[in-house]
Amino acid sequence: MIPQYKSILYATDLTSNATLAFRHAVGIARCHDARIHLLHVMPEMDPAVLNYVSTVMGESKLADLELEHKQEVSETIRQKLKIFAEEELADHPEDLERIAAIEIHHGHAVGLILETSDRMDADLIVLGSHGKGALKYTFLGSVAEKVLRKSTRPVLVIPLSQAHD
Repeated sequence: MIPQYKSILYATDLTSNATLAFRHAVGIARCHDARIHLLHVMPEMDPAVLNYVSTVMGESKLADLELEHKQEVSETIRQKLKIFAEEELADHPEDLERIAAIEIHHGHAVGLILETSDRMDADLIVLGSHGKGALKYTFLGSVAEKVLRKSTRPVLVIPLSQAHD
């Protein structure tokens, strides 16, 4: 049976060259009349920094500040992703209807990409890979490599270092 891609998870690190991976997700969505879920994972603050700030500020003040900050940053990123999609699809506004959700999470990128893909029952995960340094042909970006290795779902990895507009 030929695979049908009805639900696509596009995971982005919000770098400027991640546009190419989004274009691939949209192209596949058009061909399969699929829905796209946009995901960005914000890394957690380093435990050593948290410990130091907690000591200086007090644990309860830090918890309040951290919660408020996470919500504010998440909403800012959600708006950036919405604007990004609107600008990228300006010539094809009908494709905006393919955007099923924009999710922002905090934590470990690989685990959250895989958890989100399972929760939404994604037919395909699309993400970019940053080739870096002399070994760029040997290794994928660490997140892309781990998602590719650990996923039980199809993964499309776009080499972002080759992106040209």
